[in-house]
Amino acid sequence: MTILRTLAAAFQGLFPPTRAGQERWRWLLLTLQSILVPVTVSRTSNLLRAIETLFGVRIAEWRYYTFMASPKLPWAGLWQTLWRAIPEPLVAGRLLLALDDSLNPKTGQHIFACQTTFDHAAKPNQTRWPWAQTLVTLGLLRPIHGRWCCLPLAFEFYLRRQTLEQGGWRLRGKPVTFADKFAQAVNMIRRVAACFAGVPVVVVTDSWFGNNGLFKPLRLALGGRVQLLSRLRVNAALFARPTPCPGQAGRPRKYGEHLGSAATLAASRRAQAQTYAVPVYGAVRAVLAADQVVMLKTLRCPVRVVWVYRQTQSVALMTTALDLSVEQIVEYYAARWKIEIYQTWCLRTDKVTWKKPRSPHRRRHDAVGSRSVAPGVSRASAQARWHRPRSATADGRHARPGVPAGGLCRAS
Repeated sequence: MTILRTLAAAFQGLFPPTRAGQERWRWLLLTLQSILVPVTVSRTSNLLRAIETLFGVRIAEWRYYTFMASPKLPWAGLWQTLWRAIPEPLVAGRLLLALDDSLNPKTGQHIFACQTTFDHAAKPNQTRWPWAQTLVTLGLLRPIHGRWCCLPLAFEFYLRRQTLEQGGWRLRGKPVTFADKFAQAVNMIRRVAACFAGVPVVVVTDSWFGNNGLFKPLRLALGGRVQLLSRLRVNAALFARPTPCPGQAGRPRKYGEHLGSAATLAASRRAQAQTYAVPVYGAVRAVLAADQVVMLKTLRCPVRVVWVYRQTQSVALMTTALDLSVEQIVEYYAARWKIEIYQTWCLRTDKVTWKKPRSPHRRRHDAVGSRSVAPGVSRASAQARWHRPRSATADGRHARPGVPAGGLCRAS
C-alpha cells in the first residue's frame, strides 16, 4: 500500500476543492485500500463492510452505492495517473500492449452490457449463443522476476448494433452509441500511448485484430511509432517485395510476384529453418523457426513473417516492425497469452463468488461500479464451475456442494 502515498496527492488534484469533491477523494482512497486488503473480495457490499470494520469509517449504504456509480468521478484523469505511475513500463525501449476480446457469461437479466452473443469458440457441450458481456481488453506486457505478466490497463464493453437499436441503453445518463471493436481498441491504445509521448508502441494481438481494420486507424492516430505483431492466417496471400525498375513507364509496382499462402510457404521454408534459444513460458527453450520479409495486402506494407515449426505443424507470426529479431517476435507473441491467463485468474481469485440474488437496483449499481475493476473471465472456467454436480437443498432448490443456494454473480 506504500504506492498509495504517492498516488494520493496526485488523485487529490483531480477532484474539485469543494467539500463533496474532497469527500469523494477520501472515499476513493478507502475503496482502493479495501481492494488491496487480501481478506476481502472486490464486491461493493464487501468493500463497504471492510471500510467500516478495518478503517473505522461509517458510510451510509445508499451514499456509498451512489458514489460507486457516480458520473462525477474523474476516471479519465485517474487512469492516466495510474498509467504514468507504472515503474519501468518499457521493454527494450518499446511499449508492449496486448489486445484481446473475451466473453464474460452471466445469469442475471439486469446486468449492464449483457446481450445474446455468438461464441465462435464454444465447445460441443456449450451453447453458441450465451448471455454474456463482450469485452475488449488492453494490457501491458512486462517481464517481472524473469516471467512475463500482463497488467490490465483498460477495457470497453462491446454492444452489437442490433442490441443498441432496441433502445433504452444509457450509461451515466447518456445514450450509448455504437462503436465496433476496432474503434474501441484504437481509442484505448491512443489514450495509453498519449501518456508515453514519443515512445514506440508494439500492439500484440491475435489474427482477428491483425489486419488493416486496426492498423490503418492506428497509423492515422499515432503515426509511424506504432507497430503490429500478430498471428498470420494460414490462407493469407504473401507477395515478394517489388523490384525497382528505373526508367519504366507508369507508376512503380507495389507488390512483387505471388509467393503463395502462409501455409504453402511454410513447407518450402522449413529446410532453411534454424534453432533459436527463446525465453518462453518461464524457461529458455529451443525453437525451430524461419523468417522472411514479404508484402502483405491485408496491411499494404512489408512485414516480417516468422514460421515456428513443431513436430507436425507450424505457426506463422507476422509483424510490421522489421527491426525485431526472430527471438523477440516469438517471445513477445508467446507473452501475449498472459492476457488469457489474467482472464482466468479473475475467476479463480474470488472475482466470481456465490451470493443470494440482489435487487435490480443493487445489481445496476454493481454493474456500473465494476468499470473500475478489470472484469475479464474466461469462458472455459466459468462453464466448468456452472456444470459442477448439484445437490438439492431442504426446500427443493439445487445448490453446489458446500455453497449456499443463490445466483452466480461477479464481484464488483
